[in-house]
Amino acid sequence: MRPILLSGHERALTQVKYNADGDLIFSVSKDHVVCAWYSANGERLGTYHGHIGALWTVDVDPTTTLLATGGADNTMRLWEVKTGKLLKTWEFETSIKRVEFSPDGRQLLGVTEKRSGHLGTISVYDINPDPEAEQTDERKLRIVCEDAKPTVAGFSYGAKYIISGHEDGTVTQWDAKTGEMLELVEVHEIDTQITDLQWAPDRTYFITAGKDKTARLVSTDDLQILHTYVTDTPLNSAAITPVKDFVVLGGGQAAMDVTTTSARQGKFEARFYHKIFEEEVGRVRGHFGPLNYVAVHPKGTGYCSGGEDGYVRVHHFDKPYFDFLYEVEREQKAANL
Repeated sequence: MRPILLSGHERALTQVKYNADGDLIFSVSKDHVVCAWYSANGERLGTYHGHIGALWTVDVDPTTTLLATGGADNTMRLWEVKTGKLLKTWEFETSIKRVEFSPDGRQLLGVTEKRSGHLGTISVYDINPDPEAEQTDERKLRIVCEDAKPTVAGFSYGAKYIISGHEDGTVTQWDAKTGEMLELVEVHEIDTQITDLQWAPDRTYFITAGKDKTARLVSTDDLQILHTYVTDTPLNSAAITPVKDFVVLGGGQAAMDVTTTSARQGKFEARFYHKIFEEEVGRVRGHFGPLNYVAVHPKGTGYCSGGEDGYVRVHHFDKPYFDFLYEVEREQKAANL
């Protein structure tokens, strides 16, 4: 697979996101610029300017009309995708570490950082999908996380729950209407930060990545751990592939924690594991530094990764990827023919 290299950021990437159709990729980095790219050829569509300081997070609504971003300037912002116009700015006491739209695009959550006397919170706003409409200042819901700092969060199927991952390795399930805590489970090793949470296409389960060198597949309804993927490097991101039963993991030892400078030593590769059998099936090299985020094309035809090296690498899967089957899977397929 020959990757397409997207070079539009001057600093480390923090998040990359496909839109629902998979024809666009949005990327944010520590250089305060939001970029939009065509996923097919890597051509840059445009940029969104307005934030001051590092950007941590980006999400796009299901119709690719609105874009949400959050960063170290303590603001969450809403943009019109096609014009780049800034529609709304919400201000907070601390930086915004994660934004995510609900599955219908009518709600937006922001996770704020726990810092300088402020507790980490999850704030939810109602969103009018019309870019011409006035967006509300009123929070619909504010969940204060008193125990452990939330690092990631998102809406489950039908926006029934909000699921959050925390710095102490726990995952919490909240009622998305009332903000009541329903369930709390230790998903990763105690006191190891959960760095990412990404959904399966139907949002009935999700994957988390952690600094404890594992990724876990967890069911949305009861927070039961379904599968565990063990690696030899701290993970920053994990994604579930549609079409094939794989998960993609990304991470790597940060430069300051590595004594040697060899890229091999830092283990900067995207790792593919079989979703059911939990075995590693392949690796893709390329980044000169940790992979900070991996995102899979919604139709399962490829993936992209954002690295500490400032590059986004876009991969389109070739035929052998789709042809690969375990013996068990081949037997099943033959039996079904």
